[in-house]
Amino acid sequence: MQPVNDNLPVLISLNDACRLTSMSRTMLNRYRAEGRFPVAVELGDRRVAFVRAEVTAWIHSKIAARAA
Repeated sequence: MQPVNDNLPVLISLNDACRLTSMSRTMLNRYRAEGRFPVAVELGDRRVAFVRAEVTAWIHSKIAARAA
């Protein structure tokens, strides 16, 4: 078994991003179109993914903004 290196970027699917943020695909895509969500990584003609650390940072910024 190889050790896990948390410094390596991890890609997550659109569905996983929806689960992490509790947003629907429609809402997440709307946020993407408006530039309000981390930019997707194009994997193919009809496939995108997101950098998990960027989505997590986005979530933390939303949590921090509620206290401001």
